Amino acid sequence: MCRSIKTLRPPFAEDVTEIDIQAAALQYVRKISGFRKPAAHNAEAFDRAVAAVAEATAELLASIEVRGAAKGAPGNAD
Repeated sequence: MCRSIKTLRPPFAEDVTEIDIQAAALQYVRKISGFRKPAAHNAEAFDRAVAAVAEATAELLASIEVRGAAKGAPGNAD
């Protein structure tokens, strides 16, 4: 669906920033809404959706365990 959203978990990405997460969330919401930039009357809903997707993404990345990743590596539980 969103082929250009990059994978944000190790080993594909070691240093994921808030900016990376926000950009992926924005791209996802743009894709599913069909709006690159929503009209003023939809801006609040659009921004809330981006924030919710970014929050869910950060939570997911903090919670997943990548098999075979070194202990203590980002995305891997110790």
